[in-house]
Amino acid sequence: MQRIFVFLAAFALAHLDGTSIVPADEPVAEAGVSFNGKTSYAEAANPTAFDLDQFSVSAWARFRRTDRSQVLVNRGNPGSLFTLYLYEGRIRMLVEYAPSRYTHANVAAPATDTWVHYLGVYDGQTIWLFVNGRCAASQKAPGRIPQADHPLLIGAAAPGVRVLDGEIADVRVWSRALDADEAATVAGRGEVRDGLVAHWTKDSLDGENWPSSGATSLAARYLADPKIEPPPDSTLPPWQRTYTSIAELENRKLDGYRGIWYFNQPQGDEYVYKYSGGLGTYSCKHRPFAIYRPEVNKTFFCYGGTNEDGTTLLHMVSFFDHATGTVPRPTLLVDKRTTDAHDNPVIAMDAEGYVFIFSSSHGTGRPSYLSRSKRPYEIEEFERILTTNFSYTQPFYMAGQGFAFLQTIYLGGRAIYFQTSRDGREWTEPRLLSLIAQGHYQIAEPFGAQKLGSAFNYHPPGKGLNWRTNLYYMETSDMGQSWNNAAGHSLDLPLTECDNPALVQEYESQGRNVYMKDITFDADGHPVILYLTSGGWESGPVNDPRIWQTARWTGAAWDIQGTIRSDNNYDFGSLYIEQDGTWRLIAPTETGPQPYNPGGEVAMWTSTDRGTTWTKIKQLTRDSRYNHTYVRRPVNAHPDFYAIWADGHARQKSDSRLYFTDRDGTRVWRLPVQIPGDTAKPEVAW
Repeated sequence: MQRIFVFLAAFALAHLDGTSIVPADEPVAEAGVSFNGKTSYAEAANPTAFDLDQFSVSAWARFRRTDRSQVLVNRGNPGSLFTLYLYEGRIRMLVEYAPSRYTHANVAAPATDTWVHYLGVYDGQTIWLFVNGRCAASQKAPGRIPQADHPLLIGAAAPGVRVLDGEIADVRVWSRALDADEAATVAGRGEVRDGLVAHWTKDSLDGENWPSSGATSLAARYLADPKIEPPPDSTLPPWQRTYTSIAELENRKLDGYRGIWYFNQPQGDEYVYKYSGGLGTYSCKHRPFAIYRPEVNKTFFCYGGTNEDGTTLLHMVSFFDHATGTVPRPTLLVDKRTTDAHDNPVIAMDAEGYVFIFSSSHGTGRPSYLSRSKRPYEIEEFERILTTNFSYTQPFYMAGQGFAFLQTIYLGGRAIYFQTSRDGREWTEPRLLSLIAQGHYQIAEPFGAQKLGSAFNYHPPGKGLNWRTNLYYMETSDMGQSWNNAAGHSLDLPLTECDNPALVQEYESQGRNVYMKDITFDADGHPVILYLTSGGWESGPVNDPRIWQTARWTGAAWDIQGTIRSDNNYDFGSLYIEQDGTWRLIAPTETGPQPYNPGGEVAMWTSTDRGTTWTKIKQLTRDSRYNHTYVRRPVNAHPDFYAIWADGHARQKSDSRLYFTDRDGTRVWRLPVQIPGDTAKPEVAW
């Protein structure tokens, strides 16, 4: 690859950010093979031919649309082996360089109806992505693609999944890493035969038969209309789409409490992942996970569970009986058919005591569900009342008014939407509140039965979703009919500009990332936002200092404080403001067995001066085997069940248990992994 480095020096490193695409010298003149965006794909014979130490893959592509994920060439499941594809406004060359560890080089997506040539190269050390014959991005990825028997697919990730809506031409695969001169030759429609494994052109396509002119003459089978269920119609807004793959309500008991283990974005170093671990109570943008109801003296809760093999995400619901100190066998509500903890459930309860479980989805590819218990204050049997789509789910029941539901919908970005329902069955049309650049992560919380507040960051344009910055706040006192900033000034919605009246604190010019954690209100109804700032997205000390910060509205201005340090962006804790004015933070602020990975050992902190200074009054967990993650605050938290969380190994797949503690941190209990009978008492863990 020596010539690649010489080439990069000659063309300047400005191309490495992928922000500019140099026009092709010789664009495709003829039409390519058309893919319909719904059902068409091509599958190559003999998948072992693509089991390679090094490789190069290229294609000319013309997209009819770029507002959803589409695949050019793929081998393996999402995040495995290799994929050349469009995803959230970027073209990516993804490589799994070690088992369950992947990364990618990426560039800006092209304009629609424009032919562009892409070449992805992997030499065992680095991923290179060439655009129209010129190197546009690279990413370190030392290793070797795992051996597997997955077929090579063209135009889709799998039948009916991420199908190309456009045309593709001149698809080639080599068993070695091409250099920069060869990349320019291929983009110019020239021949590079050394190491050529397969070469498909439009001219060689004869109906379903698509023979290759490569050295091995590998044939592909092209299916324009296979008999598979098409994905939901992406021309409709997500909440109006029809989903064909619907998970049935299970309504059955499991024999114990097991949390889901999940990872996101391997980063190729000792910390392994951007974030990972036992994420049964993930993410901060999902809330609430637990609710105390004094009418029956029970704390009802839900979590992302799994089976004994840890191979699927199960939506689980249960309760802690404060009178008996026991938990029942948890109820399995639905198998979400994924291991993605972004699909975790959340819980809400209405005035009559009916339990509502909102089953979220990560993006628009899978359906979301709303289920309701058939009887008040019981979890034995649920009914499905809605199949739709929503993400990062935050429903709250407002006494006397019904449900207020803040959510994220993937429509032109990660957009904040709001809707209401009097009974949980009939819902208003979702209303767009904010979509600035690529969108937001938000956290929401009610104050009493009238006020509902939302705090959020934003993704700057052109930098990718790992960059999130600034802090914003909005609130409503009329069930979403109007929205104001903390000072009471009306907001013109939807918000579309980063500089707007909802801005609490500007961090973009400081180069600081902002990670949302919690939001609550003081006795005067003034919001207090808990968040963490850091220097970047990767795990490890490179992005220190990571600072837990609070933003408190004083009635006249925002008071920003922060002294506690953390070692990972995805450390998560909950903030409590108690009747005597004490601020209490329960969070994994202490270094755990997997340092600089999400979570750690859980500690309890208090502040008597509104966050100016903090005192660590107790460390709740010690000498743990795994990191503890995502400590959640129940609605109307009972002193005996004041926080719930999970644990898990943060650098490799593991089992995951669930825990809770009391207000004073006198005990930490572990929910039983095995329950021989109908109920059991949680065991004391610390």
